[in-house]
Amino acid sequence: MKGRTLLEERIFERGYHLIAGVDEAGRGSLAGPVVASACILPRNLILEGVDDSKKLSPSQRKQLYHTITKHPEILFGIGIVESHHIDKINILQAALYAMKLAIQNLPRQPDYLLIDGPKLPPTHITAQAVIKGDSLSQSIAAASILAKCTRDTLMVDLHDKWPHYAFDQHKGYGTLRHVQAIRKHGPCPIHRRSFEPVRSLTAQ
Repeated sequence: MKGRTLLEERIFERGYHLIAGVDEAGRGSLAGPVVASACILPRNLILEGVDDSKKLSPSQRKQLYHTITKHPEILFGIGIVESHHIDKINILQAALYAMKLAIQNLPRQPDYLLIDGPKLPPTHITAQAVIKGDSLSQSIAAASILAKCTRDTLMVDLHDKWPHYAFDQHKGYGTLRHVQAIRKHGPCPIHRRSFEPVRSLTAQ
């Protein structure tokens, strides 16, 4: 775990004080929003078990989500961009916009950003893009857990509205069961019409 704080420590040593890790979840889903989180951890805090959210079990993510959100010194913000907006501006721009919203929703403005991936969201704050950042930075890993858990909860809630698609199981991703449900019932209002195979199935 110590290796995941080295990136932040170098930045602290340069004189920055509030470093926010930023990540998103749901980029590849066929339905539902893309959700981003920005997370500021206090210096010298080590969160045992924090890792790329995709490497954790649902129970591990849930426990870490609770640990992160209940910690009195951890600051976080969430940004959500809905499916109809994704279709209008494309998923890359939607993911970057969700990151921008997450940063804006932090209770305090950071002075440095660590962004997962190769692209930076529009911001005036000093920022660094980090490829596979959720495996290299504790702040980004924490943000990935918050984004993933927030989005999963939203998709479970949306399952109650459209149970035919089993959003509570696959969270909107393109599983065989999900694609078969789209073929049978057609897309619902939260499906991303610009994504394949939703686009082709909608055109039929």
